[in-house]
Amino acid sequence: MTTALLGALESGLIYALMALGVYITFRILDFPDLTVDGSFTTGGAIAAVMITSGTSPWIATLSALAGGMVAGALTGIIHTKGKINGLLSGILMMIALYSINMRIMGKPNVSLLGEPTAFGSISPLILMPFIVILIKLALDWFFHTDLGLALRATGDNQRMIRSLGMHTDYTLILGLSLSNGLVALSGALIAQQTGFSDISSGIGMIVIGLASVIIGEAIIGARSVFIATLAVIVGSIVYRVVVALALRVDWLEPTDLKLITAVIVVVALVVPTANRSWKQKALARKRTQEMADMTSARQTGGGF
Repeated sequence: MTTALLGALESGLIYALMALGVYITFRILDFPDLTVDGSFTTGGAIAAVMITSGTSPWIATLSALAGGMVAGALTGIIHTKGKINGLLSGILMMIALYSINMRIMGKPNVSLLGEPTAFGSISPLILMPFIVILIKLALDWFFHTDLGLALRATGDNQRMIRSLGMHTDYTLILGLSLSNGLVALSGALIAQQTGFSDISSGIGMIVIGLASVIIGEAIIGARSVFIATLAVIVGSIVYRVVVALALRVDWLEPTDLKLITAVIVVVALVVPTANRSWKQKALARKRTQEMADMTSARQTGGGF
């Protein structure tokens, strides 16, 4: 049990980078970006191929980050310059990346067993907290700069930002590039942790990212950027822990992972909504009762 929880914590910290990328598109930009499923694999593919070619793991990891940023930027260009629907732009890029990733790897799977990796001399449980915290603080700082505020404003109200003379196309492209860069970085680190890169490794990543964001917001909230990014990291870790515990149930199989993910997302979405609905109904009943008491008091007073 302890080993499983430590493994879940380790994976949760690495996937937190991907979840932060999803947070940027879905919460900051309000953009339904499905490029994630492709750019995650792109990060793993670039890192794996470069490492097996003798490149330093850290240079390979940074190259994966750059590759993801290019993929995100292309999605933004297709949407803003090509005037194609945002959801469709992400789907088109995700489909294109499947072929691109296959070209990069040359085969469906690239093994990293016996190769030097970023975790070769240090455990992910020691290294990843520093990387995650550093990136979280960098994002917190960035979103309070003029450019970061413009990016946040673009997601809130594009029309208003355009009326002020700002180019929302550039901020969208920047946000998508930054988001997919983090996703690819996560993919590169996961490939080094697991010891292989697979062409299908990115399937369902968008759902896992959304689950992490939703779970984190349900637990901690999103009152500010600092709290929101912290919530995403916590949500990623909690998600992996829940999955690890669920897979220990006797009648569940490893192949049920996608089903477990779907159930977790449904529960994370339904519970907060049901809770808000219950509170609203309770408040409405309280107000109705107060009005009834006031009416009764007036009638009683009038009788005297």
